[in-house]
Amino acid sequence: MNRTELIAKIAESADLTKAEAGRALKSFEEAVTAAMKDGDKISIVGFGSFETSTRAERTGRNPQTGKEIKIPAATIPKFKAGKALRDSVN
Repeated sequence: MNRTELIAKIAESADLTKAEAGRALKSFEEAVTAAMKDGDKISIVGFGSFETSTRAERTGRNPQTGKEIKIPAATIPKFKAGKALRDSVN
């Protein structure tokens, strides 16, 4: 399912226009992004949680040359599915 199909599905199930559903989805994305930038954890009971994790600096290897390179530390987004979502998928 792509973004357009998701918006259509939201519009249909929530009895909204596609434009309203698109704005709602964009607002959700912006709220989650802003919270994660601030280091907050977002928990939606039954669905899952969004949080960030810090990956330490490490040494890697360039596959073309075999030369060692330094991979910098990074903050990465993570999603963990909630029990209700896991159970409905299985």
